Amino acid sequence: MNIIITGASKGFGKSFAEIFAADGHTLLLCARNEMQLKSTVKAIQEKNSKAVIHTKAIDISVKENAIAFGKWCLEFGTPTIVINNAGRFLPGSIFNEEDNVLEQMIHTNLYSAYHLTRTVLPAMMQEKQGHIFNICSIASLKAYSNGGSYSISKFALLGLSKNLREELKPYNIKVTSVMPGAAFTDSWANSGVNENRIMEANDVAKMVYAAAKLSPQACVEEIILRPQLGDL
Repeated sequence: MNIIITGASKGFGKSFAEIFAADGHTLLLCARNEMQLKSTVKAIQEKNSKAVIHTKAIDISVKENAIAFGKWCLEFGTPTIVINNAGRFLPGSIFNEEDNVLEQMIHTNLYSAYHLTRTVLPAMMQEKQGHIFNICSIASLKAYSNGGSYSISKFALLGLSKNLREELKPYNIKVTSVMPGAAFTDSWANSGVNENRIMEANDVAKMVYAAAKLSPQACVEEIILRPQLGDL
């Protein structure tokens, strides 16, 4: 299987790459930071020497780049799984966040998934198979303090997922919205929060992996994960 993972150099993206690499699939990874991406690939291949991994350092918050990455992926064949994980968080409130924050959040957290998915979907629809995972957020479900435009963009990504789910049923393409709460990734490393208080990044990867392994007749529409003690 060919598996596309965006934002794959760290955090959830890295965990997704690690768990699918263990199965011997062909991974097509992208991230903005080329050095981090290479480091991730090296770490994965040290554990799974037979893993086939192709990478492209690119910022897919830019429409033309998202389309270019999708076309590059298609050169390796029709993708079986697409994990739209690229994302960015800028804290703040709508009334006081800096100008252009909304645009940045929408471009990174919504448009990247929109344009990449639109680029690869025709091939997937022709083969009538595949699975799209959109990594949304608990912020897609409930507004919270200091969420601002980030939450707006994640609400929008969940909306994209819901529309795709309905549109792609006749083509046997599954769509899963993933809404994780706080998990210990790089963004939490210097927060002062005890890593045992929140989830592990790999917890989310395990759930996505499990959903991807179900029979063709079953689709997990939404995955919601929170720390055992609840949101922070």
